[in-house]
Order: sequence, then C-alpha cells, then structure tokens
Amino acid sequence: MLDAIKFLHVANSRLLVGVAVALAIWATYCYIRRIDLTRIYHGAWAGLFGLTVLQALLGIAGYAFGGRPGELVHVAYGVFALIFLPATYFASRPGPDRGETLAFAVAAWVVSIVYVRGIVTG
Repeated sequence: MLDAIKFLHVANSRLLVGVAVALAIWATYCYIRRIDLTRIYHGAWAGLFGLTVLQALLGIAGYAFGGRPGELVHVAYGVFALIFLPATYFASRPGPDRGETLAFAVAAWVVSIVYVRGIVTG
C-alpha cells in the first residue's frame, strides 16, 4: 500500500510543478500584455489548490503507513503551499489595475519553486 501511495505522491508532485509553471507563464504573459486574468485562470488556481490538498492527503496517508519524508522541511513546504495558495486568491483584488495579475504571476512562480524544493527534500 505504501508503494502505491508513494507513487501517487511523486506523480502528483510532478503534476503540481507543471500546473504551477503553466499558471506562472500565463499570468506573466497577461501582465506583460496588460490583459486581465479571467475566471478560467481563477478556476485553474482553485484546481491547483485542489491538487495541493490531494498531495497533502497522500503525504498524510504515506506517513500513516510508515513512510517518512527525507527532510522535515519537506512538510513545511507543503504547509506553506496550503496556506499560500488560498491567501493569494483571497488577498488579490480583481479589477482593471495590473496588481492582481502581478500578484498571481509572482505567487505562481513562488509556489512553483516551493513545489520543486518539496520534491528535492522529499
């Protein structure tokens, strides 16, 4: 059972990096081109949060079955992402100013780095 959980945890981590980088590129492009983010982007951000919750649940299940992260900071990266994603969403103000787009672009790059660091320390 632990092997299956580990496999899913690793596979989902790669998916998280890919989605986060795609969202980072999307928001950066929108910022440079002065395009407002759409509801589709916000939905994708919510999807990223959902995948992050799934990742946390897989990590908890792996821990319950005897698996342990390579370094304890691995858990801190996961907790950071779980707090950071909804905080960015709720702290941003949609509107014609470019602040929201810049906030999501920076946040997506930050969370991409956090996911990669999580993989490295896992």
